[in-house]
Order: sequence, then structure tokens, then C-alpha cells
Amino acid sequence: MDIKSESIDKPLKAMNDSDGSGVESGKRWKLSDFEIGRPLGKGKFGNVYLAREKRSKYIVALKVMFKSQLMKNNVQHQLRREIEIQAHLRHQNILRLYGYFYDETRVYLILEFAPRGELYKVLRKANHFDDKVSANYILQMIDALECCHSRKVIHRDIKPENILLGYSGELKIADFGWSVHAPSSRRATMCGTLDYLPPEMVMHKPYDSTVDLWCLGVLTYEFLVGKPPFENDDTKLTYSRIVEVKYTFPDHVSQLARDFVHRVTNHSLCIRLIVLLIAVCIRQLLQRKPSERMSLKDARNHQWITSFAQNKSKV
Repeated sequence: MDIKSESIDKPLKAMNDSDGSGVESGKRWKLSDFEIGRPLGKGKFGNVYLAREKRSKYIVALKVMFKSQLMKNNVQHQLRREIEIQAHLRHQNILRLYGYFYDETRVYLILEFAPRGELYKVLRKANHFDDKVSANYILQMIDALECCHSRKVIHRDIKPENILLGYSGELKIADFGWSVHAPSSRRATMCGTLDYLPPEMVMHKPYDSTVDLWCLGVLTYEFLVGKPPFENDDTKLTYSRIVEVKYTFPDHVSQLARDFVHRVTNHSLCIRLIVLLIAVCIRQLLQRKPSERMSLKDARNHQWITSFAQNKSKV
């Protein structure tokens, strides 16, 4: 099927009613409701395709997963949790999950289509982002995480590979596979991506939503530098660097940005009173002690963000 570009440009309004379910009231989706287009990507359990819902003509991304692979890896419960969480999160910087359906062999997720693709590829092509681009992206991440945390959702796997770009270049958190709804209890499961793991996970300690603040600091660093701060070919050395919060900045990273990261990860570096704009921001997120990490509210008001990010969180 040839899905033309003018269809892709059409605004992606929700295929849903007002009940917040993410699907039409009483609607039971089936594969014949969609025209299937080109593949958008490959995953561990299946593939993602460009698709068009026949009745509304809306362009979506259809994620197709094989039940055999889900059962083989024992992730049925994880998928169910991902669906329940993502379907109820409504925010411009969170990829919409409109609904799901299944047949004898496969499970299908009906997702918002992000025309500009993966942020990871954009970052790799650019090598690293400047202050303005980074701060605008991080402000959008703050907005999205505030939405998650207000609903007691911990994402637990923030990284460039899990972020897509919408039609206007806005960020979309796209993968909630490791997310959890934790209204009161602290968590203990070690999960996520090695380079983004916070010290409390590495040390097998209970944790809460502040793990997302740590990841925000690592993400900020990767935007500005082009690679995560604790990356190493030796896994044990990576773990050690995370626990010790041992990282350095290239000369081009400003002091305000460094402080932003540092306040999320807790390292005992001194912060000068008179500094360049970037370095100060990162330090305030990379705080080893979760209680000392800069809050999302403080991150939003940090001088690095207010100096470089636009008010409406758009690049």
C-alpha cells in the first residue's frame, strides 16, 4: 500500500472517545481495519509498520508482536502493564497508545506515528547537540516526566533510543516497556539500560521516581557530549563509575549545564559562583543520593533551562 505524504501530514487526532481509554467506545479493532504500509522499525518481539485506519484515514504506527516470542521471554505481564500505563497517559511529549488487539499468533499495538523518527539517529548524525537544542529537548522531557510522576508512573528507561520526534520536531517518549505504576511502595527490580542505571539500582537498593531524575541527567550529558557519562567497554568499570558518580566533561560543555547534571546525580564537585552557562545544570541531576537530586520543578527553573529553552517547550 502506498500511504502518501499528504496523509502523513494530516493532524493525528485521537481515534478515541472521552472516557480516556484510548479506543472508540465499544470498538474491537482487527487487522482488516487498517491498510499496512512500509516497515518503520524492528524490535525484539516483532516489527512496527506505518498504517492507515480505513474509516478515519488517520495515519498510525502498528506495532506487531509475536505471542510465541512474548511467551518465550516471559514478558506477557510486562506488556500488559505497558499497555495499561501508556493508554492512560495523555501528553504532547508522550507517544499515544490508541488501542490494541490480538489474534491467534500476534498482539498489535495502535500507536501514534512520529514522522521525524528516532531521536537517537538524529543525535548520532549530529554527534552532539548545542545548548539551545539540548535545553529545549530536556524541557520537553521535564514536561513529560511531570505528567508521568503526577500519575505515579516511573518510566525507568529514559534514553535516546526510547524517544521519537513528532511532526513539528517535538519529543515523544515512546517505550514504556519498563515503566511501572507505583502509587506508594518503593521498587526493587533492577531494570533499564546499563549506561543509564542509577547508583541505587546498581547497589540493589529500593528506589522511587527519582531514578527518572538520574536518567534525565544522563540524557542531558549524552545530548551535550554525544555519549553517556559512565560508558565503558568493561561492564564492571561502568558499574563502579556509576556508584562513584565518576565522570568528566569535555571543554565545550558549559558550567551551567554541568551543574544541571550534577544536581541530579550527587557528586561532590565544587560549583563556582561565576560560571559559563552549561556546566552548572548537569551536576544538579547526577546526585548519588536520590533525595539530593534536583526536582523536576527546580530543573524547569534552572538557569541553564531558562537561558536556552523556549517557553513553550518547542525547538
